[in-house]
Amino acid sequence: MSIYNSIGQQYSKTRIPDIRIVKKLIDFLNLPKGSIIADIGAGTGGYSLALANQGFFVNAIEPSVVMQKQAVDHLQIKWFTGYAENLPLPDKSVDGVVSILTIHHFTHLEKAFQEMQRIIRDGTIVVLTFDIRFAQKIWLYDYFPFLWEDALRFLPLNEQINLIKSNTQGRVEVIPLLLPHDLSDLFAAAAWRRPELYLQPEVRAGISSFALANQDLINKGLQLLAADLNSGKWVNKYGDIRNLIEIDLGYRFIRVTLVN
Repeated sequence: MSIYNSIGQQYSKTRIPDIRIVKKLIDFLNLPKGSIIADIGAGTGGYSLALANQGFFVNAIEPSVVMQKQAVDHLQIKWFTGYAENLPLPDKSVDGVVSILTIHHFTHLEKAFQEMQRIIRDGTIVVLTFDIRFAQKIWLYDYFPFLWEDALRFLPLNEQINLIKSNTQGRVEVIPLLLPHDLSDLFAAAAWRRPELYLQPEVRAGISSFALANQDLINKGLQLLAADLNSGKWVNKYGDIRNLIEIDLGYRFIRVTLVN
């Protein structure tokens, strides 16, 4: 997670929690206000803050101090420096767990899921993940093919599910997240209808796939995208996507119901 000590310095400017995702998390957790939720890989604490503002107590676990320093203080959020594979929380100390677009950064998924089960009482784990194999290959990957290739290296959804089942013994449900056209949380494919946003360095800085990619490949894609937007070629070739209000680009909620 040391990558976020370098790329995460302005993370909170573009990775603003989307209220629709927050509402889905709360719906899937199905917990009364005042419950304790662990946010694994909490980043700058955007979703921790959103949950705290809805009346929950949150234990935010994040290895990057750079990310933690950007967090907004809240009386109902406690911060812990730690990794998913060795959570700094006691057994059965929380009522629910969330992990939002983080598991592809974990080094040992089996151990991470075991740790999630260890810290939770009877309750629910909600993971937001993705599998690009379920996505259509939109314009974004024509300009930045490394994003597609990078995502194909992540575990297929069925393997993620099997790992969760074998390491938590929970009941697993999978719910697609159709991406709205106006997401505030600008993760990798979030600006699917707003190509101009990818030209902004601060937006790319909040997307780990860009941060890890070869800069020459990025520059090549940026130059082509900027030229096509200026000339109208992008609109002629891809403009129909702007008729959509939401799209399935492979993002999935995994809801795990546990009885410990």
